[in-house]
Formats: sequence, C-alpha cells, structure tokens
Amino acid sequence: MDRYQAMATFIRVVDTGSFSAAARHFGVGQPAVSKTIAQLEAHLQVSLLIRSTHGLTATEAGQNFYDRARNAIQEADEAELAAKGAGTALSGRLRVSAATTFARLHIIPELPRFLEEHPHLTVEILLDDRMIDLVAEGVDISLRMGTLADSTAITRKIATGRRSVLATPAYLNQAGTPRSPADLPNHEAIIYSQLPTVWSFLRDGAAISVSVSGRLRVSAAEGLRAAVLANMGLTIASDWMFVPELEDGTVVRVLDAWSLPSIDLWAVFPAGRMITAKARQFAAFVENVMKTVHASSS
Repeated sequence: MDRYQAMATFIRVVDTGSFSAAARHFGVGQPAVSKTIAQLEAHLQVSLLIRSTHGLTATEAGQNFYDRARNAIQEADEAELAAKGAGTALSGRLRVSAATTFARLHIIPELPRFLEEHPHLTVEILLDDRMIDLVAEGVDISLRMGTLADSTAITRKIATGRRSVLATPAYLNQAGTPRSPADLPNHEAIIYSQLPTVWSFLRDGAAISVSVSGRLRVSAAEGLRAAVLANMGLTIASDWMFVPELEDGTVVRVLDAWSLPSIDLWAVFPAGRMITAKARQFAAFVENVMKTVHASSS
C-alpha cells in the first residue's frame, strides 16, 4: 500500500463524501478507491468511515486521522514547491475565511485574476463575520479586521484603513449634520453589535468620547450597510465597507475634522500548522488588492 496515496485518497473521500467522486478525481475506478480505504483501515486497525444512505462521514478516529493526514500532505506539497521553485503554479484547494461584506466588495470580484494565475487551484471561501476555529474548519487563511482575540494564531498585517462616521445625504437632510461629536447623542445611530456604543474621537491632541444610541442594532456588516443605505441613521464603519458609495456620493463622511482609531486588516493562519504556499500567496494577493482599494478610498 502506498501510504501517501492512501492518505490522499482518504482525504478526497472525506472532502467529497463519496467513493465515486474521489475515483473521478484520481482517474481510477470506484472499486480501487474502496480497496485503498479498506487497506488503510486494516493497516491502522480502526474504522475510518461511516457509510449510510446520506453518504460517507468520518468516524472520530477518521476525523483525527484526516486532520493529521491533511497537514502531512500539505507539508509534503510545500516541500515539493520549495524544491521546484517559487514560480511553480499553485494547485489543490485553498480554504479561506473572511467577513461577508469585505469579501463581497473587495476579494471575490478580484478572484478571477488570482485563479487565472493558478489554473489548478480551487478556492473555497467561508463567509462569516465571526471568528471561527480555523483548525477545526480546515481553514488555510482567515481575513479579519480589528483587534484579534487569539494570541496563539500566526498573523500578518495586510493593510490599515480609515474609519469614519458615515451617513447618506438623505438622512442628513432630514436630521441635520452633526458639527461635533457632542451632537451625536441627538442622532439615530445604527449600532453594530460587535463594536462598543461609546465612540472615541481625537482632534488636535484633544480626545472626546460620546455614548450613542439607536433603535436598530445589527450583528453583521451587511446589515449595517443596508441600514445606512436605507437612510436609517449614521454609523461608524471602515471606509472599505462603503468604497463604491463614497466614490459616487451615495454615502458621505461627517465630522471629517475629527479622527477615529484606524482599523487593521490581518491575515490569520491556524496555529500549530505550517503556513502553506497557497496561503502565503493569497495573503500577498489580498495585500496588492488593498493597495488599490486604499488609493480609491483616500
């Protein structure tokens, strides 16, 4: 039994949930895949898969083996890439986690260029505004903004962006334009539940903090965008979140003379695992994308 091929076959079976799909991937018959898995189970003396009418899923032992086998395969692939040279095209699967709105506005529209450069690579993007367990979800790289809670993760700062108080002209025509942070308690604030309701500003070395309130609280940035564009109030957000609207005037900055703490974009890699060439090159790709976004939002 070729142990490397057996691990690769098992990983493909778990990823696809099917012997036949794994067989098509490797260009062999389904009986050959079944035989390989049976030999692997006999070698390990454990059952790796549960077979049911819903397909194939890993047992507890199978999931443990899958996690370690996947890491081993990735490290072997990395070793080959290093030996062949950095110019070698990427292949396999890249699993990315990213905040929904950020990915929709800035990453997904640019993906065709990245995929064209790497025709043998597939990308899977998990869209979620919350931090997830990167190891448990098999994520190669996560794109996150703000303060990072996990001190054990491997991180790389990709970009730093501006944060502003934003609203539509229609809302400001109705409610008036605040002239200083002290005016904000008189306005309808759209509250993003992942951020505090005390907003802190700085001007000429002087700091001021104000407590804001509003009738709408949202848990995801996509909801925040929708509420602002529906003229429901003003909010604090990264300019990245409203680049198209800031360019065409649909959304405007207020209190421009006052500065807010900036926001950082991070590439986060799972702790305890080797950073893959795929993840490193994707981080570099995003960094280049954000240079263009930063120029357009300045």
